[in-house]
Amino acid sequence: MKLQKQGFLRLKQIVGDPKTGIEALIPVSSSTWWEGVKSGRYPKSIKLSARCTAWKTSDIQALLDRLEKEERYVD
Repeated sequence: MKLQKQGFLRLKQIVGDPKTGIEALIPVSSSTWWEGVKSGRYPKSIKLSARCTAWKTSDIQALLDRLEKEERYVD
């Protein structure tokens, strides 16, 4: 999947939200995502305001590309 080059994504747009029908780009739980951010596996977040955290779309696209390469390498 190709994302826009510029912009931001909120957590629900990345890990999905079945209640609102948002499909996951990366199918992990929110807690797993935050553990990955903390460990450096996933990109660092950006605080847009005191209560708004997001990730650069370019960082998420790079992550998706990396995960796709890893998956092809394993197969």
